Parts: sequence; C-alpha cells; structure tokens
Amino acid sequence: MDLIQEAFHRLFPEQKWAYQTKLEYNRRLSDFNANINFNQSTIKVSLNLQWKDIDPEIKIGLVQQLLLKIFKKNRISTPNIDLYHCFVRNIPLLTEKTQFNPQLEDSFNRVNQQLLDSSLEKTNLCWGQQSFRKLAHYNFHQDSITISSIFQDAPLPLLDYIMYHEMLHKYHKFHQHNGRSSYHSKQFKQDEAKYPDSKNVEQQIQQLVRNKQQKLRKGLWRFF
Repeated sequence: MDLIQEAFHRLFPEQKWAYQTKLEYNRRLSDFNANINFNQSTIKVSLNLQWKDIDPEIKIGLVQQLLLKIFKKNRISTPNIDLYHCFVRNIPLLTEKTQFNPQLEDSFNRVNQQLLDSSLEKTNLCWGQQSFRKLAHYNFHQDSITISSIFQDAPLPLLDYIMYHEMLHKYHKFHQHNGRSSYHSKQFKQDEAKYPDSKNVEQQIQQLVRNKQQKLRKGLWRFF
C-alpha cells in the first residue's frame, strides 16, 4: 500500500490523483516528528524512524494531517486523523525520560504537589536558549518541558508559574475540533488562574523580561 496515496484518497475521495510519492524514515528528525515537501508533482513525506513500526492506520492520519498543510485545508477531520491525535496524546507514555535538571526538577515537584495533587508523571526537563518571546514550551512528541534560560535566577514563584503553565499542557493535552487543535481550553485557563496571585506574578514576569532585555542591549552596546 502506498501510504501517501491511500491517505490522499481517504482525505479527498473526489479528487484525481496526479502525484508521485516518496516516503522515508530517518533518524534526523526528532522523536515522533515528521515533515512533508511538495515539489511540482512529487509529494515527499519524511518520518522519524520511531514511526516505522506504528500501525499504518495511525500513520495515515499523520500523513493526512500533513497533506492538509500543503493543500491549505484546515477544517477537515477524518477517523484516521482522530486516531493519530489520540496516539499523539499518549506518546508521553512511550517516551524515555533522559533529561533532568535539579533546579527544574525541584520546580516541577513543587508545582505537582501543591497544584496538581502529585498526579503528573515526570517529564524531560531542560533549559533552553535565552529567549524573550518564547518563554517555555511543552513538546508532546518528546514529553519535554523547555524553559528559557532567562529564568535561571528568577524568584521561585515566577519560575514555578512558567513551569505550571507547561505542566498544564501535559495535564490537559489538547483537543481537536473541525480539524484544528486547541491547546488552551476553558478548563486549562481556569486551572492556570488557580496559581496563587497569578495576575501579579504575570506582571512580574513581564517586568523580568523587560529588565533582562535592557541589560542585554546595554551589554551589546558596550561590546561594540
């Protein structure tokens, strides 16, 4: 079975097939990642090697999700796409935990105990680059929380709030509706607001980011 062609036919049953395909598995892509390229009449899909032994019906859902991107059709859902998203929501159970940082692990444990009744399983934890826009990120495919290194010397309530937000992504996962993924549901926002003095903490985080940016600009000015 040509996985790409089968995914296309199930997704667009009334459209004529007029493409060549290329499907490859490699280790270059990160865990459970994938990408798609459309060049003239060829559709190429690259999958991380971990996908190789996954059920074809799940992979068809993944390829359909990728096809929707190149054909710019977002509001479409299929049983295979639903199956794929169900699988992605459970990837953390399959992911090996290899990245730990004592400071971040302490934050994770505090938040887990105080706000989530210690219900969340451990995840990969690491510091990221000194980012001022993307302060943190939860990666479903790698079951990892990455936090901007500007928070390495931040007061604990600020670091814990950033950690809590990303932990809620792992806790609530995501919801699919009309072909779109929702990561900040109503329940997510309600739980986020349970963080003690959350509004004030958010303001302190914004101020910390501004102060760090100003110090960086001054440092660069002196350097040049």
